[in-house]
Amino acid sequence: QVQLVESGGGLVQAGGSLRLSCAAAGNRRTFSTYTMGWFRQTPGKVREFVASIAWTSGSTSYADSVKGRFTISRDNAKNTVFLQMNSLKPEDTAVYYCARSPSTTPATHYGSYDYWGQGTQVTVSS
Repeated sequence: QVQLVESGGGLVQAGGSLRLSCAAAGNRRTFSTYTMGWFRQTPGKVREFVASIAWTSGSTSYADSVKGRFTISRDNAKNTVFLQMNSLKPEDTAVYYCARSPSTTPATHYGSYDYWGQGTQVTVSS
């Protein structure tokens, strides 16, 4: 069983920063060769890929819309993944979800992920 719990969302002004965390619970082997990702979703739209990181190698992948502004990282000892979001824009407003993929390389497709957190709201005001 895998449990993912996000935190760190909130309300911020445009240009500001937020850091999201995703604490993963389960057998350590569950994460040792997998990929962790962040997605976001707004009402009426499909869940959108944001960033992902391969747990072992640390290789990362980003959506074009967040490159240079967002950084994904992980703390292996704490089974935690972070998403540092800088220079936030109103269009970044969404519910952000953490997810796990059995892929050993950074996966970007929604269908590659098998476990999801409950989501955390990020609102960026203009």
